[in-house]
Amino acid sequence: MNIFVAKLNFRTQESTLRDAFEAYGEVSSVKIVMDRDTGRSKGFGFVEMSNDDEGNSAIDALNDSDLDENTIVVKVARPRENRNSGYRSSYNNRY
Repeated sequence: MNIFVAKLNFRTQESTLRDAFEAYGEVSSVKIVMDRDTGRSKGFGFVEMSNDDEGNSAIDALNDSDLDENTIVVKVARPRENRNSGYRSSYNNRY
């Protein structure tokens, strides 16, 4: 189960996030999304848990809980939507 975690403190480390979720079961992976230009956390990340029941328990327990002085939002991650903004380059339309 892929879990989305938002409103993370910018100082929260992946190890801290892993520890919070491991209290509810086996964690396969943890990824805090970083800004590629600044290297700073974007304040959200993903936790992968192999067991759906454990993942749901973690979501129920950790949603709206405090982690590193922030109240976090925890929910099932949704597949990434098509990010095409409808913009078309005029260069591509010439030919």
